[in-house]
Amino acid sequence: MPGRPAAAEVDPLDKLQIQGEDKALEAQVLEALKTVRDPELPVNLVDLGLIYDLVVGADGKVYVEMTLTAPNCPVAGSLPGDVAAAIRTVAGVTDVKVNLVWTPPWHQDLMSEEARLELGLL
Repeated sequence: MPGRPAAAEVDPLDKLQIQGEDKALEAQVLEALKTVRDPELPVNLVDLGLIYDLVVGADGKVYVEMTLTAPNCPVAGSLPGDVAAAIRTVAGVTDVKVNLVWTPPWHQDLMSEEARLELGLL
């Protein structure tokens, strides 16, 4: 995901000991992630720039590192679960770990051009 900030250092155990990678499965997981929308903004989490890291292993294990637009976001407790649920709908996914991070903080420059257009920021 071009333009995303460097993700915070993560304990390798948090990445589910992912082995190898599966680009075809990753593309399917990315499409599933695009079905999850921020409840306050009419844009998906990927285009908002809230997904900082996505690792999809050849064994079907998926690791997502994400943030929210603000730490006091009212869906901070539920949105990571929604992300995991969306990923679990993809055939071939065997395990999902979603890690919510606050560093680096989200900012509008992380949004895709499509998101900025949709929100009237261009």
